[in-house]
Amino acid sequence: MLKTKHVIRAGFLAKTRQIAIWLSMLTIISTSNAILPTIINNTNAASCPDLKVIFARGSGAPRYDNDGYQSFKASLEAKLKTSDLSYEFEDLDYPAVGVGIENLSNTIGAYIGGGESYAFGESMNKGVLKLTNTIIGDTCANTKYVLAGYSQGAMVVLKTLDRILPERIIYAATFGDPKIYLPEGAGLLPSACRGDNLSEYRVYVPDCYAYKGILGAREPYVTTDYLGKVGTWCNKFDILCSSHFSVASHISYSDDGLYEDASKLIFSKIAATFGFKNEYTSPHDTAFLIDSTGSMIEYIDKYKSEALRLAQQTLDAGGRVALYDYRDLVESYTPVEHCSFETCTIEAFENGLEEIIADGGEDEPESLLSASLHVMNSQSWRLGSTKSLVILTDAGYHSPDRDGTTFYDVKSLSKRIDPVNFYIVTTPEHVEEYKSLAEATDGMVVTTTDDLGFLTDTIMERYDSLPRVEEEIGNFAIPSLTIQSSEIISGSEAKVSFITDASSVIVMLNDMIIGTTSEDSITFRELNLDIPNEITLIPLSSNVRGEAASLHLDAVVSPITKGNEDSILHETSTNETKNDIPEEMEYETLPPFFVPKAPDTGRPR
Repeated sequence: MLKTKHVIRAGFLAKTRQIAIWLSMLTIISTSNAILPTIINNTNAASCPDLKVIFARGSGAPRYDNDGYQSFKASLEAKLKTSDLSYEFEDLDYPAVGVGIENLSNTIGAYIGGGESYAFGESMNKGVLKLTNTIIGDTCANTKYVLAGYSQGAMVVLKTLDRILPERIIYAATFGDPKIYLPEGAGLLPSACRGDNLSEYRVYVPDCYAYKGILGAREPYVTTDYLGKVGTWCNKFDILCSSHFSVASHISYSDDGLYEDASKLIFSKIAATFGFKNEYTSPHDTAFLIDSTGSMIEYIDKYKSEALRLAQQTLDAGGRVALYDYRDLVESYTPVEHCSFETCTIEAFENGLEEIIADGGEDEPESLLSASLHVMNSQSWRLGSTKSLVILTDAGYHSPDRDGTTFYDVKSLSKRIDPVNFYIVTTPEHVEEYKSLAEATDGMVVTTTDDLGFLTDTIMERYDSLPRVEEEIGNFAIPSLTIQSSEIISGSEAKVSFITDASSVIVMLNDMIIGTTSEDSITFRELNLDIPNEITLIPLSSNVRGEAASLHLDAVVSPITKGNEDSILHETSTNETKNDIPEEMEYETLPPFFVPKAPDTGRPR
């Protein structure tokens, strides 16, 4: 008897009949010969450049003459030209073997080997070897590096980081990484969909269900040595790294402005490293909220001094500041506005600080939730500005607050505004209490024992980026599918019937898409019942996929064996290259086209 079980697969952006066309788009055809590396030496450059920028292109792309490298270079170079740095750009010299319909064996090998073996794995490992040797062998000891990689190139960049010292690297950016790992996307209701527990390296991944890439996951994605030096971008419906199934989204990083978005962040890191003013940060709107209860007398002078420094830097950079103090609502003390975004000059801000006196206070928790909601609602935040709320306190907070304001109210308003990131300075014993509030608003917590100058520098380096994650679930009907019956018609033929409200159903055999149907039944022929295989039916309406249903059948597919990863310590000789599918991977009957399964979304099966 055929047994039915339910599984969750990834989503899809468009109708599956387009997949064959989309896959062919992944193979980029060269239109011209490769050109020489771009070398820029500014007037003050020495024999060794200050900075080298290396980009690792995606599968099948011709070196230098590809949209990824050209777009990334143009975005970052426009900003570097405003500095006095000497710099070089290079598109990494490695095979970058193609995938897609025209490179079917590479595609199958990449999927079966998790990107680590066969021709795809060898290409990737050669890229790692080349990039590792380039950086380790660089005799210019003071030269710093920025690395970026798209698709297969993203895998090259991250694997290289395991082999080099972080001191040489300013930043590494990955785009459309087939081995992305975002643990916050796991589960039926991922924490990412609530804006919680977002990975530090998650810069722009709007799909809150994104969990593992199409080739598995790199765990951990970033080692502790590289925290703050790595960021990942995954386009909204990208087949390789999101829970959706669009190849068009995978090849739109330039058109969708993601290289430009990354260049702003990278340039801010470069400016901080070399100690020059970043003219490309977006204007800052920074509001200060200072606890003025009596217990603050021990800390308030230090707080005021650093607040004044941050306010001065913000105003000097064309930003705006506002200043408030707060206590506990039990004292009938509502937040006091000392100056707003419209009225705060440095003189008005300094005068406001002098007016704040540490006094009063009853129970230790204060009315921070109510006060922060009041500040966010009271100010006119500019579109496109980098928005921060700096909170200075030595006490905890009521949750919910005395007027009923909840943690969710504050988090929700922060997100709606763009968000407003909360930067909280507090005493060591309250750090854990404030972490959830900082994480919920994409901010951070520092303690009174830390160098508060670090906080100022961190805030000033920020810029208004695309949202890290889109939490809202769209207002649409999710299609459903239920397998109604299955029967063996003969020794090699079976029929599966189902009920669905979807406009079409994707039919998969052992993670191969073999077609779509708008009917309510499918007949499978030429089945070998001695070999176990799985049939998966995925309901699809527009760009929304529903929960899939799966059952075990037996089909004419030979066993598939995963290959072993080749060593990165040496180049692979020509006779070792596996350009073809190994014998144990050959299919007796090849389906109309082959694509790997959509990324694992982490939803329970």
